[in-house]
Amino acid sequence: MSRAPCETRPFPRQRNDVVDALEIGVRRHMVHALLELDVSRARELLRELERSGEKLSFTAFVVASLARAIDADRRLHAYRDWRNRLVLFDEVDVVTLVESEVDAVAIPHVVRAANRRTLREIHDEIRRIQAEPGASAQRSGALMRLSALTPGLLRRLFFRVLRRNPHWLKRTAGTALVTSVGMFGLGAGWVVGIVPLHTLCLTVGGITRKPGLVDGRVEPREYLSLTASVDHDIVDGAPAARFARHLRELIEGAEVLRGA
Repeated sequence: MSRAPCETRPFPRQRNDVVDALEIGVRRHMVHALLELDVSRARELLRELERSGEKLSFTAFVVASLARAIDADRRLHAYRDWRNRLVLFDEVDVVTLVESEVDAVAIPHVVRAANRRTLREIHDEIRRIQAEPGASAQRSGALMRLSALTPGLLRRLFFRVLRRNPHWLKRTAGTALVTSVGMFGLGAGWVVGIVPLHTLCLTVGGITRKPGLVDGRVEPREYLSLTASVDHDIVDGAPAARFARHLRELIEGAEVLRGA
């Protein structure tokens, strides 16, 4: 029997880590909130900066806003240790997935202490990792090198052990996650993903223009589809709702862009 025309490619080694992490993530008790945020002010301020010759990324804006929202209630990035205690860190280390090459596995780069850094500093770091992937410890570190030589069973065991050691988990994978799928095109749309390790994940979806009510007037506005995924084992509905309200205020008010 003749075979249909096709192309065969090797399975990227880095994707084995993704597969094993997702195997762990599907067993977690995550709840997801689909949010729609008016980002008209933030987008206009970013465009004004670009017209003046200074470009700042929207992803950096979301990372900076998230870090400040978590700073107001550190339960949202708490981890549970093997003795069943909650560990709440002072520094908010935000992982953002950086695609340095088209079709390559994205780098889960950790922006350290994002709650204490400016939007411009976060933007510059993300751009540097895009230009020099090897500068990220998550791309060039020992764990990444060893992963390619480790059987899948041991990798999955490593993820389970990692989740019970908050300080090790923070050093390895940060304390919160931002992943952007809306950067590749416009249009409304939410994404509900699998979160292997973190207590909180923001998935940035599409942006669309539609009518909105402003001071009693109908105006064209830009709305962002955003999914907030929270580990229900650690965070209840009421604090999660308060966090979502605070995050909305920060993003819609473009707080981190003031003075940028």
